[in-house]
Amino acid sequence: MERRFSFILLLYVQLNIAACGVFPEPDQSIRVPRGWSPAERLPNNDSVILTFALKQQNVEKLEELVGRVSDPDSPHYGRFLSLEQLRALVQPSVETLRTVRTWLEEHGVLNCDRIVTGDFLQCQTQARTAEKLLPGAKFVRYVKGDKSVVRSSSLYSLDPDVASHIDFVGGLHRFPEERRVLRRANDKQEEMTAEFHLGVTPTILRQRYNLSASDVGTHPNNSQACAQFLEQYFEPADLSEFMSLFGGSFEHRLEVDHVVGQQGGRAGLEASLDVEYIMSMGANISTWVISNAGRHESQEPFLDWMLLLSNLSAVPWVHTISYGDDEDSLSAAFMQRINVEFMKAAARGLTILFASGDDGAGCRQIAKGKNVFRPSFPASSPYVTTVGGTSFKNPFQVTYEVTDYISGGGFSNIFPMPDYQVSAVSKYLKSSVKLPPESYYNRSGRAYPDVAALSDNYWVVTNRVPIPWVSGTSASTPVFGGILSLINDQRIKRGLSPLGFLNPALYRLRENGTEALYDVTEGCHISCFDDLVLAQGFCAAPSWDPVTGWGTPNYPALLKSFL
Repeated sequence: MERRFSFILLLYVQLNIAACGVFPEPDQSIRVPRGWSPAERLPNNDSVILTFALKQQNVEKLEELVGRVSDPDSPHYGRFLSLEQLRALVQPSVETLRTVRTWLEEHGVLNCDRIVTGDFLQCQTQARTAEKLLPGAKFVRYVKGDKSVVRSSSLYSLDPDVASHIDFVGGLHRFPEERRVLRRANDKQEEMTAEFHLGVTPTILRQRYNLSASDVGTHPNNSQACAQFLEQYFEPADLSEFMSLFGGSFEHRLEVDHVVGQQGGRAGLEASLDVEYIMSMGANISTWVISNAGRHESQEPFLDWMLLLSNLSAVPWVHTISYGDDEDSLSAAFMQRINVEFMKAAARGLTILFASGDDGAGCRQIAKGKNVFRPSFPASSPYVTTVGGTSFKNPFQVTYEVTDYISGGGFSNIFPMPDYQVSAVSKYLKSSVKLPPESYYNRSGRAYPDVAALSDNYWVVTNRVPIPWVSGTSASTPVFGGILSLINDQRIKRGLSPLGFLNPALYRLRENGTEALYDVTEGCHISCFDDLVLAQGFCAAPSWDPVTGWGTPNYPALLKSFL
């Protein structure tokens, strides 16, 4: 009787799927973020842009290859793939391409662009056609101030015959996450001595991390990039003024070499911060700004950035991104596929750095009186290097560093702990005496951040105005990225490969006891404010910890280790 019931239930599920379609992202949150409100159901004739993530081939081979080219002990270390070689490895099968193309054409969707690696299709069509193509989707225009986006108010489904060929469809969910840059006047009134400073500038950073005036880039084949999203633009005049005010004695450039995407509009504090500090730390190195403001309100800017990396044969070696979202607001299918995109970047030798976030361990209520920590993505991806934040022990002196209480960090609920960090994280979990309750986090997940840098009390020039007290891991990320670009410069001069995906080499380096990074051992970050953890998340500790990672850069020792 039980077996018969199971068979009937299975048959019912299969018939239901056949009738209603397959939901590729059943766990995708459709909650409308605070501040956004529905304005209107999108008119049938209005256009939308859909991004189809096509099933890739050889993902396991790609993962193995990344392991080899990123392992300093492997004979394949640094033997990166060209874009064409990557395309040959991962491009979808002929069956997948034919099935999806036929399905789109049957619905009259003909205006599609395919990227170089062949594993994404971006198509423009009318809202009514998109809703027929993706049963369940209902396109609505949402507004927030003077901004608007088009998103589906409900989950979409796919024809069962097509679902096995598509990972997810972009342009329906995932509201743009606005990464705020913090401004906070320092409230620590400690005694100041003769060598005090009034805020973090390139000179202060170069002093703390031991960069001399001669530590600048010179190789013509070296380059670095930062990404800007959500109508964040930089202004060339701001960069010029910043360098004239804070450029110090080191050689530097006054202009960005390449801008990819839209550039225009009022300068944003986030974009100004990114450009000014990656160019003052990675001084005199060719710099790109990849602008993803969005050509259409139905696009997902972060997804557009990922597509761009797979569409350019020549891209900078180091990329810093101050962007993130809560894991629980994204579908597992979306995160898993984006993780593969990071593998693709690693296979090409790109170093991708993400800010760890400014909410500490985060906090999410899962039931009345029950909270858990809230990991951030892409910071939690095992194929990026995540940068946390620190502060000077004395905020007005170039002293040793302690945890910045906002520094994001923790353990992923989606990605398992990668092999390269098992030893380091296990030591922390066994030796730390200030661990939060285990019910708050997944101690077997990918742990982050990997490294850190100063994130407190920066000076930034935006719209020609010098602004103090700018803080956040959005500051520490381009600082660390610029330093890695300097190391790439020296490696390329010596005929070595760029660093590529950094983590396997980084964790092995630190476990061997090098002084290449300053260990941060003081301070905790914020989390849930409740009876169990009392607003305290994880705390810094000797060696690796989930607040500051391995610590902050000591440039001469780090350079020596990576040469």
